[in-house]
Amino acid sequence: MDTALELFLALARLSTPPGQERAAIDLCREVLATIGIESDEDDAGSRIDGNAGNLYARIPGTVPGTPLFFNAHVDTVPPSAPIDPVERDGFIVNANDTILGADNKATVAGMIDGIRHVLREDIPHAGIELLITVQEEIGLRGAKEFDTDRLMAQVGFVYDVDGPPGRVVLRAPSQLSMNITFRGKAAHAGIAPEEGRNAIHAAAKMLADLEMGRLGTGSSRNVGLINGGSQRNIVPEACSLQLEMRSLDDAEVVKIALETVAAANAAAAATGCSVELAQTREYTAYGFADDAPVVALARTALLAAGCQPSMIETGGGADAHVFNERGFQCLNLSSGMEAIHSADEHIAVADVEALSRITVELIRAAVA
Repeated sequence: MDTALELFLALARLSTPPGQERAAIDLCREVLATIGIESDEDDAGSRIDGNAGNLYARIPGTVPGTPLFFNAHVDTVPPSAPIDPVERDGFIVNANDTILGADNKATVAGMIDGIRHVLREDIPHAGIELLITVQEEIGLRGAKEFDTDRLMAQVGFVYDVDGPPGRVVLRAPSQLSMNITFRGKAAHAGIAPEEGRNAIHAAAKMLADLEMGRLGTGSSRNVGLINGGSQRNIVPEACSLQLEMRSLDDAEVVKIALETVAAANAAAAATGCSVELAQTREYTAYGFADDAPVVALARTALLAAGCQPSMIETGGGADAHVFNERGFQCLNLSSGMEAIHSADEHIAVADVEALSRITVELIRAAVA
């Protein structure tokens, strides 16, 4: 596994849904050892019901400059079939009908290979840290459990947004999740329906009063799961929903959540049901100015790596949220992955190789 592509293919073959990343963490640690990098694994796995923790390594700098940390995750959304990566017309795809795992294993491979080039070629650097996280796909759990006091660098990069290499995320959203349960009263739907209180009706009434999908620039609301009822001829006594709300404006996402709560309470009152609500802040919006130093550093490196920089906003979450919320300057860059979380997921061979060059050029650009 002497190239980024070879390492990516090896990682992609491993089934590593959230909580089951052991094989990938072990492989990364083994590869790092072969290039002379000592790494250690934290105990996050035991704290978040997983079989592996986060992997961390630090390489002291050789010259003055800005130390950098690099972050990627090895978990994927659960595959529904074996992963057999193959090359077709310059792209890596899965021969089977499920995900490929370029999200985010291509980045893991590119970062490790880039660091390998820096060490083999004695490229001067101001200090490098590598953090490979677990359980990113289910709420950034590994990153949230990592002790960020261990990081010496205050500036970092995550490559975890789709599209060709060169895209730079300047703004990313807040996300709030909400679990809502309506509780009514069971009754026979034909003999005594008037004695029942229909929890599914309450849920439907709430949803009818709420707009879903895009709510304006940078904001959205979605109901993703509904569960309720026991049989067709029984008035359902319970109905549960799982929703999420996102916005590039944190005040706006709070407003959207308050509207959701108000609609739930109104629907419960109108149907004679009660309602229980639980809300969780998954992550908080962040943004960078176009001329911020970390953005300038990224532009310099991307151009040197042969990629055309473009500034974007995203509606997705990434480990970068955790680091920015904790006071670090962490920029999310695109990795070349396309159609993620689907059976059509793919990545160009050239883009896997570009991730290695980008890593090298970021490290070069950070030298004073």
